[in-house]
Amino acid sequence: MPGLRAAEGRVHRLAGVLGEAQQVRMAAGVAAAQAGMAAAATARPAVLRQSGAVLAMTTGFDTTVPNMARVYNYWLGGKDHFAADRAEAMRLVERYPPLPAMVRENRAFLIQAAGWAARQGIGQFVDLGAGLPASPAVHQAARAVLPAARVAYVDTDPVVLAHVRALLATGDGVTAIDADLRDPAAVLGHEDLRAVIDPARPVCVILGAVLHFVDPDAACAVTAGYVSLMAPGSCLVLSCARFDDEELAKQLAEEYTAATWYNHSPADIVGFFDGLELAGPGVTEARTWPKRSPEVDDRNGHVLAGVGRVLGR
Repeated sequence: MPGLRAAEGRVHRLAGVLGEAQQVRMAAGVAAAQAGMAAAATARPAVLRQSGAVLAMTTGFDTTVPNMARVYNYWLGGKDHFAADRAEAMRLVERYPPLPAMVRENRAFLIQAAGWAARQGIGQFVDLGAGLPASPAVHQAARAVLPAARVAYVDTDPVVLAHVRALLATGDGVTAIDADLRDPAAVLGHEDLRAVIDPARPVCVILGAVLHFVDPDAACAVTAGYVSLMAPGSCLVLSCARFDDEELAKQLAEEYTAATWYNHSPADIVGFFDGLELAGPGVTEARTWPKRSPEVDDRNGHVLAGVGRVLGR
């Protein structure tokens, strides 16, 4: 996004001398010039700030429509969400209060699994459907073990990409890719991804809490597609929400308007790892990985998670 990069550069240079209101007006002017005056007249800007400086602005989206990345961010305790996102998040919590805990457990699993992969000597990571930045980020978890680890964050949401490019993609072996995770060949063949990731070498592919937005047949095709393209020694990190009560799952799916949600069966989720050697306890609760989940658990909602390794072909 050359125009966005240029805008960031100008804002950074002036952040020390301009007030925040002036910074917002300047960033808005740059964004309007990019989008065209007609579009700018109705655009709703998302302003990304850090330490008082405006880093980026994205226009052209409707803040009155809930967005799955922002709903997730709200549950995670982040600040990148709007009233519609908070309203949707709270409606869902009324239906099932443990949802925010499940989101935090999922995030903790992803960070732990990234560190685990790095300790196996894997120095490349592809985070699919990365979502809005959270701390610690995947590259921070990996680099705590392997300082030279390289990471590609993949998403299609323009607001997510703007945040990731401004806050995470420093250019030092970390990049953000605009690509659809449902097309493994296009993702792993993307020119920008290949600038930091070599798919011919072991890579850790992360599908964290995204496959429950893909129907079962397509989800199986997606995971099989990545597995077929990953080099021996690679690993797949995967987590997925699951509700034992199908009626509750149906109610939550109807209430969740930011995307279509599917309640994959445990067998489906295990099937996503076909062709891989499951590490540790296999597919288990995210909150207990790498240990096995307890035998008796009265919680209806779960985040089922696992790590699969690609063996020699």
